[in-house]
Amino acid sequence: MEKEPFSALSRRKFIGQASAALSAFMIVPRFVLGGTGYRAPSDIITLGFIGTGKQSRGLSRNFLATGETRILATAEVYKAKRDLFIEQAKAYYTSEDGKAKVNGAYSDIQAYNDFRQLLDRKDIDAVVIASPDHWHAVMAVKAAEAGKDIYCEKPLALTIKEGRAMVNAARKHKKVFQTGSMQRSWPEFRQTAELIRNGYIGDIKGIKVNVGPPPKRYDLPAEPIPEGLDWAMWLGPNEPVPFNSELAPPLSKDVFPNWRNYKEFGGGMVTDWGAHMFDIVQWSLDMDNSGPVEVIPPDGKEHKFLTYRYDNGITMTHEPWEWNNAIQFVGSEGTLNIQRKKLETTPATLKDKVIGPDEKHVYHSDNHYKDFLDAMRKRSQPICDVEIGHRTASVCTIGNIAYQLKRPLKWDPKKENFKKDKEANGLLERSLKSEWAIKV
Repeated sequence: MEKEPFSALSRRKFIGQASAALSAFMIVPRFVLGGTGYRAPSDIITLGFIGTGKQSRGLSRNFLATGETRILATAEVYKAKRDLFIEQAKAYYTSEDGKAKVNGAYSDIQAYNDFRQLLDRKDIDAVVIASPDHWHAVMAVKAAEAGKDIYCEKPLALTIKEGRAMVNAARKHKKVFQTGSMQRSWPEFRQTAELIRNGYIGDIKGIKVNVGPPPKRYDLPAEPIPEGLDWAMWLGPNEPVPFNSELAPPLSKDVFPNWRNYKEFGGGMVTDWGAHMFDIVQWSLDMDNSGPVEVIPPDGKEHKFLTYRYDNGITMTHEPWEWNNAIQFVGSEGTLNIQRKKLETTPATLKDKVIGPDEKHVYHSDNHYKDFLDAMRKRSQPICDVEIGHRTASVCTIGNIAYQLKRPLKWDPKKENFKKDKEANGLLERSLKSEWAIKV
C-alpha cells in the first residue's frame, strides 16, 4: 500500500517554478520529468557513511549496486576500518573495461574521524548510520538538523525516549528516514504479513519469537587500545569503560562485534535479532503505530517465558522453539513458521497463496535501498519509516526492562510510558554526556 507523501511538488508546479525563477538553463532531474534510461548526474543521490565496520561495508555494496548513488564521505573512529571501507568501494568506481558503476574517483571519498564534519558537507544528500546502537539517536538527530535524509541501522535506538527524539527530529525537519529492517523488503516476510492480515490461519492464538537473550552489564577486562582507534570518540555519549576488542574487533577478525551484548551499548539479542523478528510480528498484526499493552517476565509458574499481550488479547512469547531467529504464528485454522529464506505453513499450500487484488496488501518493496532512494525523490515515507523502527525497538526495549525488573509491567503505547511505575519509567531514558545531549 502506498504511503502519502509528506511534501511533494507536482511535475507541473516544479517545472513552472523552475522556469519562473531561472532565466538561464537549468538541469531538471530525470525523475521529475518522468524519463527513463540513463540516470543524469543531477539524479544521483550522494551519501555519507557514518560507521564503516562489517555491516556498513555490506550496506555500501547494496547502495552502490543500485547505480543510483555515489559515496562522498565516511566518518569512522577506527582508521583501519575507514581505509578498508574506501578500498572496497574502489571496485564500483573502477573497472577493467573502463565502464565504472559509479561516476567519479573512489579517491574522492573523504574520510573523517568526527561525523559532524561529514554532516557539514552541503553536497551530501543522505547519511547511512551503521554505528553501535548507543550512538544512533545522537547521530540521527544531528543529521536531521543538518538537513540530511537518513538510513539508520536497526535497532533504531537504545532507549524509548531516544527513539521518540529520532522520530520528532525527522518530522520537524521533514526528512525521509528508513530503518534498516530489510526483511520488510523480502518476499517471504511480505507473504507472511499478508497471510496473517487476511486471516488465512484464522484467529491468532499465540506467537512465539525465538531470538537470543537480553543484554548484561559490561564486564570485559581492559586491553590495550589499538593504534588508530579514537576510543573516547567510540564511546561518545557514554561514560568511560575499559577498551576490549570484543567491542571493536580488529580487521583480522571478520565478525560482527559483541558490543550488542552489553546494555551500555546494545540490547542483547532481544534487540539485535528481535528488531528483525518482533518487527515482522508488528507488521503482520498491523501494529506499526502501536505495540503491546503488557509485558510479563518469566515467573517459573504461569509464565515460563517473557510474554507480551496486545490490547486485542493476542499474546506473544520470547520463547525457544525448533527454528532459530524465527517466528511461529499459531492460528485457529493453521500455523505459519517464518525464518529468513524459509516459510512453512499448515495447510502447506498457504505459503504459495496468491493474495488477490481485493484483499489486504502491505507496502510492497523488493529492494530496501532503492525504496529509500525512491522515497527521497518522492519525499514520501519508505517501507520502514522512523516511526515503525521506533515502535519495533520499543517492543524489544520494554521486554528488556521487564527482564531487568523481574515483574509484570503495564505499557501505554500512546503515551509511551509504563502505568503507575516510576522505577520502570526511569529506565525509558539514560544520561548522555553533555557534549552529545539531545532533546528527548
